[in-house]
Amino acid sequence: MTLNIALFDTVPRHDYLSLFPEGKTDYSKVVELLDFSKNDVARASNVSLQSIRYDVPRMPKELEDRIREWAVALNLVAQFFQDQQKTILWFSTPNPLLGDMTPRDMIKIGRFRKLCRFIQTAIAENQPPR
Repeated sequence: MTLNIALFDTVPRHDYLSLFPEGKTDYSKVVELLDFSKNDVARASNVSLQSIRYDVPRMPKELEDRIREWAVALNLVAQFFQDQQKTILWFSTPNPLLGDMTPRDMIKIGRFRKLCRFIQTAIAENQPPR
């Protein structure tokens, strides 16, 4: 079976979780939805703990990029479930296809790219044929 992951399937069709108000990322809300501590954010983003802040002028660019990526992943999963609680539950439930890890733990240990590919593949597999 060949998967058809389309170019535009990497971005959610709608901001289901209101993580991009007025086109800007709500960094604090993303971290809150993932239930991450500052230590978790520092480890997951590979940014020093002292540099973790969510006010854009002082926020490291690398941290902005990482949290924006997490927001996109959250919204991609929310696009499938169409429900915030189910989305959060999915991110916090151990998944046998991820080695019995939770998706949020995958992010925490720096395995976001693998998780992102997993999400995109799962979405592609669960769409009607084009």
